[in-house]
Amino acid sequence: MADNGEPLLKRLYYEGCSGCELDQWKEKNRGIPYRLFIHVWFITLCAALPISSLFPFLYFMIRDLHIAKRVEDIGFYAGFVGASFMLGRALTSVFWGIIADRYGRKPVIVIGLITVVIFNTLFGLSTSYWMAIMTRFLLGSLNGLLGPIKAYAVEVAPPEYQAIGISLVSTAWGMGLVVGPSIGGLLAQPADKFPSLFSKGSLFGRFPYFLPCLFISLFAAMVLSTCHWIPETLHLHHQRKPATIIAEGLEGSFHGTELKIDLEELEGSDGDSKENLFVNWPLMSSIIVYSVFSLHDMAYAEIFPLWAESGSAYGGLGFSSQDVGVVLAISGFSLLIFQLFAYPPMEKIVGHVRLSRAAALLALPLNAAYPFMAKLSGLELRILVNCASLVKNVLSTVIITGLFILQNNAVEQSQRGAANGISMTFQSIFKAIAPAAGGAIFSWAQKRRNSSFLPGNHMVFFILNLVEFVGLLMTFKPFLAYSTQRRR
Repeated sequence: MADNGEPLLKRLYYEGCSGCELDQWKEKNRGIPYRLFIHVWFITLCAALPISSLFPFLYFMIRDLHIAKRVEDIGFYAGFVGASFMLGRALTSVFWGIIADRYGRKPVIVIGLITVVIFNTLFGLSTSYWMAIMTRFLLGSLNGLLGPIKAYAVEVAPPEYQAIGISLVSTAWGMGLVVGPSIGGLLAQPADKFPSLFSKGSLFGRFPYFLPCLFISLFAAMVLSTCHWIPETLHLHHQRKPATIIAEGLEGSFHGTELKIDLEELEGSDGDSKENLFVNWPLMSSIIVYSVFSLHDMAYAEIFPLWAESGSAYGGLGFSSQDVGVVLAISGFSLLIFQLFAYPPMEKIVGHVRLSRAAALLALPLNAAYPFMAKLSGLELRILVNCASLVKNVLSTVIITGLFILQNNAVEQSQRGAANGISMTFQSIFKAIAPAAGGAIFSWAQKRRNSSFLPGNHMVFFILNLVEFVGLLMTFKPFLAYSTQRRR
């Protein structure tokens, strides 16, 4: 111990380790790392945009591919296209998490962005139903950046700002799931919407769903070009035998000088003993709850455009893909404002777990109200649908943010990539089920519009509410276990 009661050494740093260099930088710069958080924001947005950008035009795409024999069957076939992405991600998320823990977060992030650029573009050029499914499957299986970017958001920030980092990921993720469909709705079928700019014989006329995919791919390419400047956060001590470790000397002992210590005998002490993540109940319980809410959110993302674009005879609103795009664009902008200015103070006062419970509870009556909106028309309908969509997306993002924080608090840095990979696998399995099940339920509900018990779309939103209610119950103890301590 030093004379002033401080520890002799503040922290040990390995020479040449990028994770140690970042930690040293954080020691000297205790403020919010704005530049790194901006990168986290845009990378997460690139991961989220392609997931649901197809939903506003998927109804028309399936129709144009002539795979469905009846109008009522469109939702059934649309569900499998939406599910193929999540199936691919479910099969590879743990693999990408392990790669991120072994070789670093940055390589996985770069590979994920390259995948978005290539396969999202190819999806927009699909000329058959099976090409659409295959490109979506490859987009999901080769894009493993969401798990590592959640770990990265925690690791680039000092402990007091880690909640902001996680909130940024969930905000960008939520915005991507909202803005993505707005891009798809506004830019799909440009030859019909903007005939003065795009002719029927042009590239975008022959491939009416290429423009929104190209727009997202170009955005991902721009973000990819900036990744050269983001630092690696992972400590890779176990991959080499460091001759020296740099330690910060304390005033009164070494007078601020650097002390170089030969610590060969400490080799292997940096996380060789790793906890079995599957018996870490705080982690696994939060992942299971997260997966249930993800099932609900993905099913809603599939069902909302199908419901809004179906005709009034089928209990829908008769919206065009552009109308749906405008609704989701308004929701996305409002979500950004809420997460940046309202969520952080609310989280400090109430806590992320209680806030998630309150959001799930409020979502129940909102879900039940959707089918009744079909009885309205004109300006009244548009105002109500916009307000409902805005509130719905805010509530969903609040829930997911709280569960992100719980997951990353449950493990140490050396296992955070694998933990997030497990989370993505569970979530992706549930999200792969959601579009297929949602599309099938929607198609089935349209065939029972005259039923005496929960007719038509009432049944669809009732089933969504059941899933939401199960998730709400699971946020209570003894099922959900969590610690209030944040881990490095």
